[in-house]
Amino acid sequence: MGRTRRRSIVFFTILGTVTMVLAVALNIGWIVINWRTGVMLVLGILFFAMLIAGLALNTIFLIREIRRNEQHDAFINSVTHELKTPIASIRLYLQTLEAREPDPAKRREFYKIMLADSDRLLGTVEQVLQASRTGSAKRVTQKTRINLTDLVRECIGLARVRHHLEDESIEFTEVEVPAVQGDPEELKAAVSNLLDNAVKYSSGGVRVRVQLAQSQADKVIIRVRDEGVGIPATELKQIFKRFYRIPGSITQRVKGTGLGLFLVYSIARRHGGRAYAESAGAGAGSTFTMELPIAPPMAAEAQLARSAS
Repeated sequence: MGRTRRRSIVFFTILGTVTMVLAVALNIGWIVINWRTGVMLVLGILFFAMLIAGLALNTIFLIREIRRNEQHDAFINSVTHELKTPIASIRLYLQTLEAREPDPAKRREFYKIMLADSDRLLGTVEQVLQASRTGSAKRVTQKTRINLTDLVRECIGLARVRHHLEDESIEFTEVEVPAVQGDPEELKAAVSNLLDNAVKYSSGGVRVRVQLAQSQADKVIIRVRDEGVGIPATELKQIFKRFYRIPGSITQRVKGTGLGLFLVYSIARRHGGRAYAESAGAGAGSTFTMELPIAPPMAAEAQLARSAS
């Protein structure tokens, strides 16, 4: 499928280039032959420019559509795998429990594994639904004052349980920062996606550092550093696009939907902040930063609420 799409890209690129070259040759020939006709010359140049612009836009559109279809196919394959794997695991353990009666310790182990698989399944579904909700322009966000220290601590605890990590795998120096105003569930999803991304792409042992700080007078930052595979400089902005995954054997071995960082970026923007990535290159680890505006003082917030009502 990928080879066919690449051939289509090459075909349409060559077709557009050849068409534009022929158009240039024909137009130049026409101008040389009719150089005395001034009005026709001007009209010919205008029509020529419109023709070239149309051909160029058509070629760009076709290439983008082909690439978008490739990303959609990769997303469907990834989601199918993410859904199929835990379902198959749960089914296997249920069949084992049905076929024979294991001892109580083994039964508890089976239940624990099935619950973990259920959490993984639920997480994938929730991520897809979250991406759909985040991409909706009509979605209304219920904003409240949020203590980021408590929120990040909770997300780290969930990440340790989900990925079966020791406490020292994720280092978090707790500091108190000003409160932010936002949707707690969305911000939990954003922080959890940053942590999951850092854990999944860690090379060797997991070593993740989480930092909270006040970067400016009106901004709070959440910074997540890992010692993983790193990111090429050309991909630092691409990775926040919907469905996008960095091409290459190392990153493709890690299963995912291509939605995690898109959610982080979209949620940060929805809350009036931003998200960005830094890396020295392949094998040098990565740092993801999310900036959020500080919530207004309680008195100002109450006044805004009264004026809105």
